[in-house]
Amino acid sequence: MKDNDTILKSNQLRKTDELFAKQAPSQSGFWEYVCRENRVYSLVILGLMILQFTVFKLLYPFPDFFSDSYSYIFAAYAHLDVNIWPIGYSRFLSIFHFFTYSGTALVFFQYLFFSVSGLYFYHTIAYFYHTGKNTRIFLCLFLFFNPLFLYLANYVTSDMLFVSMSILWISQLIWILHRPTLYQVFVQAILMFIMFTFRYNAMIYPLIAAGVFLISKQNIWVKVAGVVAGPLLILPFVIFSSQATKRMTGTAQFPPILGGWQWGNNALYMREYIELDSTKFPTPETAELDRIAREYFRRVPPKYRDLPNYVANFFIRQSEAPLKQYLARHYKPKSGYEDVVAWGKAAVVFDQYGKYLIKQHPFAFAQHYLLVNVKNYFIPPLEKLEIYNLGLDEMWLMGQIWFHYPVPKVRSISKELQGTVLALFPAFFLGLNLYYFISLLFFIRRTWGKKRNENIRYTILMTTTFIGINFAFSVFANIIVIRYQIFPMLVFLTFSMLLTDYVELFSHSAAGENVRLYNCRSAVLK
Repeated sequence: MKDNDTILKSNQLRKTDELFAKQAPSQSGFWEYVCRENRVYSLVILGLMILQFTVFKLLYPFPDFFSDSYSYIFAAYAHLDVNIWPIGYSRFLSIFHFFTYSGTALVFFQYLFFSVSGLYFYHTIAYFYHTGKNTRIFLCLFLFFNPLFLYLANYVTSDMLFVSMSILWISQLIWILHRPTLYQVFVQAILMFIMFTFRYNAMIYPLIAAGVFLISKQNIWVKVAGVVAGPLLILPFVIFSSQATKRMTGTAQFPPILGGWQWGNNALYMREYIELDSTKFPTPETAELDRIAREYFRRVPPKYRDLPNYVANFFIRQSEAPLKQYLARHYKPKSGYEDVVAWGKAAVVFDQYGKYLIKQHPFAFAQHYLLVNVKNYFIPPLEKLEIYNLGLDEMWLMGQIWFHYPVPKVRSISKELQGTVLALFPAFFLGLNLYYFISLLFFIRRTWGKKRNENIRYTILMTTTFIGINFAFSVFANIIVIRYQIFPMLVFLTFSMLLTDYVELFSHSAAGENVRLYNCRSAVLK
């Protein structure tokens, strides 16, 4: 009987050792690992991605446009230093336009940049971590054969490039945890600076990077340089943008223009549920805006402003809502430039109004705005991704001029198809949230009090911190739509599967240790 037990346990030990061998990170250099061991794999993936992009462009020959697209294009066309949206993508459009005005070339570049970034991330994960077969398969399918990224790349907007740079950013953080070197300080700083010019929610990235630098194994002065380099690059851009806004509108603002609109929008979600003394507003302009708001809520029935089921920017988008009504009363822009100026001047009033209301009624703000956004966070709406070109058969004149199209007509296989294809992604994001935190609980339980595999612990600490800060920032200060949560979705998927792999690995490891103890005990007894 003992011999059978010994054989059984020895087989279990052998399987454990095989599991370690199959999942173990590579021992070769990274570029040797990529260019020699995985060169064929990488080339095949790139070739298949280009093939599927070609098929996609046959179905959707023109880029996808919505209102933000034309705002970016106009800022590039007029060489603006500041705009409603961060100016980085407009600068990119200007540079790209110098080489070619082809809309197809722009979309291809956005998709190719993502493809290369995705391959770098995939190989980084497989190189440094124990990854099971299922993890590698699902990560490959999500990154390289996912219609979501094709549709996202087809938009004239900053989203695809921002996602791609975020993938490079977190890949570099993994390198800092495992193989820290001095050059990573500069790579991180430059990446964070560029991303900040593309989207302001990159302001949370220096916090994550600072934590990673502090726990990395390198000299203290390198850690300090890593912590401060990113903010030191970003600060001049903040000053430049604030002063550019002041030259345009008369008031320094950061975030420029849209920040004030966002504060006003957020506060209006609770306005009909609170009481305010109309004589105590900070300025006559904010008092006037409040009168417009009160009149709006009296006049418009709740069924025509279904706020809980909107994207949480109802008061920015709707022309009959108080913010747009205030804008229409005070400003009559006659050009695109004057329109940006009008938005900027109105933003000053909206910023004061929104912050005043929130300070006066923080609990009502939490109930009527933050809870709406929490729901949107866990099930983010498809929003613009739901339909091609806003359902229109033409692009605006600005798009036609910028891309040198002879006529404004656009065509596609179907305007509604992408909404059908992508319909499951909001529920998928909710599922990934649950999967991550359940996997995290199992991981903590399995590894509690055990000193092994320090890097995976630090990695999970990094990703959990990012997820928490992104949740707080998204809910409190931003609208939440699926295209803003694609990078967090990738983080959830990748590291949930890694957590599962390591829970399994540690379970087998514990079994293996028990076998070794059993064999030692048997030898002593004999």
